[in-house]
Amino acid sequence: MRFLDAINAVNPHLQNGLPKDYGWVVLAGTGGFVVNMHLARQVGLARKKFGVEYPTMYSDSSKEFNCVQRSHQNYLENAPFFYFLLAFGGLQAPRCSAACGALYLLGRIAYARGYSSGDPKKRMRGAFGYIGLLGLLINTLLLGGRMIRAGCGK
Repeated sequence: MRFLDAINAVNPHLQNGLPKDYGWVVLAGTGGFVVNMHLARQVGLARKKFGVEYPTMYSDSSKEFNCVQRSHQNYLENAPFFYFLLAFGGLQAPRCSAACGALYLLGRIAYARGYSSGDPKKRMRGAFGYIGLLGLLINTLLLGGRMIRAGCGK
């Protein structure tokens, strides 16, 4: 069974191979790009403020710079999982996945603001974003299960 055939079998509201409201998923994904650029800019500003030149990743003298850098690095470490879950969970439930993606991104912003304060414990202010990631995981698992069931019937 081809991929789009499987998707069509589990989601009857498709338009041209994608769910009707998949545009919301695209916008949430674009929000991820905006968050990444914002965090990269914060690192650039912190480099100037604390005198940390490229290619140095972390400072030996500025804990605050390291916290700003680490908040962006942590976003990048998690981005592939976010985009995978958003793209595939969005095929199952586009509006729900877009909302979960937005919640996750708001959590990443709160995480970065807390971490960038220089007190790493404040990063936990963004922990609520993982609720959004959990929602994306559930939608993706549901899609996978429905695709397997649809494929077994043929």
